Amino acid sequence: MKIAIGCDPNAEEEKKELIQYIKKKGYGEVTDFGSEDPVYAHTAIKVAENVASGEFDRGVLLCGTGLGVSIAANKVKGAYAALVSDVYSATRARLSNDANIMCMGAFTTGNKVREMLVDAFFTNDFVPGCPSQPKVDAFVEYDNNR
Repeated sequence: MKIAIGCDPNAEEEKKELIQYIKKKGYGEVTDFGSEDPVYAHTAIKVAENVASGEFDRGVLLCGTGLGVSIAANKVKGAYAALVSDVYSATRARLSNDANIMCMGAFTTGNKVREMLVDAFFTNDFVPGCPSQPKVDAFVEYDNNR
């Protein structure tokens, strides 16, 4: 799996820790899209464009709360970013919503919880034809027609 990751300057250390964790767990090849730009939208959009294009399979974004990067990423056609703060939501982001980007807060989520969220996001997959398919189809169709 090819994974794009990025953050704002507030989450630099947390991003570095997650990169090491993702590599240690063997989830895939990680490309760091940086953290220097204080305007988190720039980094979030770069990650989202690369995931939406298919260049990367999944993305991980962090900022202070995760809110800003999730809003910015979701402006990109084909990017489906989910703000996750608990294992259930990270799991359902994949199983029920086919999210391709997970967003987390550096100030709101502890290191061990972030690791558990990564595990849930990277070990679950959307199952085509599942009961959530019509719901996902509806937002993908809207996205494709905008």
